[in-house]
Amino acid sequence: MNNQATVEKMHQMKLYGMARAFRAVLDTGMGKDLTPDELIAHLVDTEWDDRRSRVVSRLMKQARFRYQAFWEQIDFHLSRNLDKNMMLRFSDCGWIEKGQNIIIEGPTGVGKSFLGSALGHQACAYGFRALYFNAIKLFSHLKMAKADGSYEKELKKIGKVDVLIVDDFGLEHLDAQSRLALLEILEDRHGRRSTVVITQLPLAKWHEVIGDPTIADAICDRIVHSAFRIELKGESLRKSYGGPNQ
Repeated sequence: MNNQATVEKMHQMKLYGMARAFRAVLDTGMGKDLTPDELIAHLVDTEWDDRRSRVVSRLMKQARFRYQAFWEQIDFHLSRNLDKNMMLRFSDCGWIEKGQNIIIEGPTGVGKSFLGSALGHQACAYGFRALYFNAIKLFSHLKMAKADGSYEKELKKIGKVDVLIVDDFGLEHLDAQSRLALLEILEDRHGRRSTVVITQLPLAKWHEVIGDPTIADAICDRIVHSAFRIELKGESLRKSYGGPNQ
């Protein structure tokens, strides 16, 4: 039996993890200590892990997160009103399976974007599709899509992701086109997909920023009233960390 030919066939079948494991078995001689069923299980497990890793990497790349923020990096010792028990309940991504929303609110520099990115990364680790947008860039992107005729396509794309993360919401007042776009997005996702809104703006001022009272009511009804709220407080962490904060 030609082992090199076997490895090449594995590559041709795109069994990259299995090929790597088989090559390692040959190089280390560990195959002598394994029964045939143990060897097969080892090769299959390595291929399974390799495929899962590639899927997660692809999901993270497609999400375009602001920070490379991972769950293990969240610092619960910082004084900023972050409820550890609440966050632990989010860690298994059950809130995504139920199509629930999260609002992360607080002053600048307390780690809102980092936390939102960590939620998104955790979602990808569990195999969910996520998409991150700065709010201003999101509405600008949709206006361009409206102009070139791809608006409906973009809405469908946004509507299909399991977790939509909208950062820096409320930094600018919404014009008529932006608030209608936001309403359409939330209407498509309501009760079916999860949305994370990150904002410095207190909820009491959302109506003012959204503009039209009727549309503001509809938007808040679809996201605010049923959302989990993470209300961060305290001084900016950038003074201590000098960069993306936890």
